[in-house]
Amino acid sequence: MRKTRFDPYRLPPRARARRGPIGPFAVTLLIVGVFVTGAGLGRAAGLDLPGPLAGEEQPPPREFPVLEPSRPVRVEIPAIDVDAPVHRVGLAEDGSIAVPELDRHEETGWYDGGPTPGQFGPAIIVGHSDTRSGPSVFHDLKKLRPGDQVEVAREDESVAVFEINSVEHFDKDNLPTERVYGDFSRPGLRLITCGGQWVGGSIGYSDNVIAFASLVSAREA
Repeated sequence: MRKTRFDPYRLPPRARARRGPIGPFAVTLLIVGVFVTGAGLGRAAGLDLPGPLAGEEQPPPREFPVLEPSRPVRVEIPAIDVDAPVHRVGLAEDGSIAVPELDRHEETGWYDGGPTPGQFGPAIIVGHSDTRSGPSVFHDLKKLRPGDQVEVAREDESVAVFEINSVEHFDKDNLPTERVYGDFSRPGLRLITCGGQWVGGSIGYSDNVIAFASLVSAREA
């Protein structure tokens, strides 16, 4: 993600040089912001978040499957009518996590430096909230509630089924990085987009909206 186009997830130099799956030593990953273009992206009025999103984080079930690595190919979130392709995204030239190009704003990106959905650790799927022309794939992410399901179809023809634990927004300067990236106790999922008020400049939107989810089951596609 180039700063001229996006307000990036930023990897510190030590983590930037480390290629391969994220592990406990990479939890210093920092998010400065989320894929926001510079001039004119989006409609801030539709994204203002009045306060912390409703719902306390629910403890995940005690039993859960653990899946072999297999990259995600599609994500479905029935509660907010999302049914979208998932593509690999890596690091942009400036060390930030890349995202789908704006002409593919209805698609999502899985960060291929982290776990695949269903492995131990937090798999990361990012998506745009809106563009100059209207809402994008994760525009309604803030409407998810605990108990809503997310189904991620994988290349091995399995489907990883996640349950939303909480949906929260964070000021970009106060992201709980350990909580977002450091939980390797079970297979998890983080769905991330931008939110809050449009402040423009190199910042874009003021907040990040993050849906925290846990793997609860798996099935054949």
